[in-house]
Amino acid sequence: MTSFDTTPQLNVWRALLALAVVFVMLATTGWTALRRHRDAAPLTASLTAWEKGHTGGHRLPDPDSAPAELARFFASLTKAQRVGLARRFPLAVGNMNGAPVTLRYRANRIALGQAREVERARMRDPLLTPAGQQQAGRRMNRFTSLMGPGRQILAFDPSGSGRAAEVFGDLRGAERVSVVVPGVDTDLLTFQRTHRRHAAPVGMARSLHAAEYAAAPSVRTAVIAWADYTAPSGLGMESAMAARAEDGAVRLDALLRALPGEARVSLFCHSYGSVVCGIAAPALPGRVTDIAVAGSPGMRAESVTDLRTHARVWAMRDADDWIQDVPYLEVGGLGHGADPVSPAFGARVLSAREARGHSGYFVPGTDSLRNFAEIGVGAYRAVDCAHGNGVCRADVSGAAASGRA
Repeated sequence: MTSFDTTPQLNVWRALLALAVVFVMLATTGWTALRRHRDAAPLTASLTAWEKGHTGGHRLPDPDSAPAELARFFASLTKAQRVGLARRFPLAVGNMNGAPVTLRYRANRIALGQAREVERARMRDPLLTPAGQQQAGRRMNRFTSLMGPGRQILAFDPSGSGRAAEVFGDLRGAERVSVVVPGVDTDLLTFQRTHRRHAAPVGMARSLHAAEYAAAPSVRTAVIAWADYTAPSGLGMESAMAARAEDGAVRLDALLRALPGEARVSLFCHSYGSVVCGIAAPALPGRVTDIAVAGSPGMRAESVTDLRTHARVWAMRDADDWIQDVPYLEVGGLGHGADPVSPAFGARVLSAREARGHSGYFVPGTDSLRNFAEIGVGAYRAVDCAHGNGVCRADVSGAAASGRA
């Protein structure tokens, strides 16, 4: 009878089991799954109506056309025609890469007003449970907040748990653009927070924008709080796999290719957001100069070389961040690969002193935020490396006062 050595197979299954157990255990540490069912798909309905629409006697272009083509279409219209399209198809225009950013802000404000009225009606819907009515009230309040004076909503989709993106600063006139890519449990209700505000996309982006101004007041910057992908809910098996990140990477690439102007772009990717950035890395447009990850469970790669990106790759992790207990491997689709702060990975490892665990990387006064801001304005020689050495600054050019590296 022939015998076979089953040790390799057993080791694989043990690794899979360990990975699954760790993610399930981490899910008990306070993160909750926020699953919501919505009957309608307003964005889909708006896009369908757009596809059947006309302006000036001509059919409207395919909403999935390249951003440059859509930009030329909008440039060919009068101001009245552009505003008219925003009023007729607010969700379509508000989420259309290639539409002028100020028109998107305007369209999304209209869409938010419409979505708010839907939720107001749902609050009194007798077919909903009290919990459902209460959730409608929370959504209505969130939409009201997003319509506040001066808010620049670049993307908005009320379907399901929802998606959004907000701009801080002048995106059209910026020399440097930073994009904050958040992780799990990000949706419309967690897009901003009153408590622990720097753990939410809006707080992260607002804090980074202020820090960039403090680092280089003469540099024109804009920061995007980009929660325009469907993030995993909680830290279960969904967050241990790449499906949501793969969809997010496609959406992130579409955003980056539609940004106005020629500003250099830096990505700041937190937690599961670093999986999104890792998958997006090989196809990033040339204007993306830097990818910085914090509290990363991995980037679906074993090394910086495997990312196949022209961008500089930076990584940081606070000493008290629980993410370090996640197994850094990928087996059978579970897990996200090597640890980005490990020497073997090859990233430029930054100091995260004072970062306050997994959700505190954007808190003012921390090394992590200051390092992010220096990268955002291109002042690479000013960053603080981990362990007090200067290794992470090797082979980078210092920025001039203009913020150009």
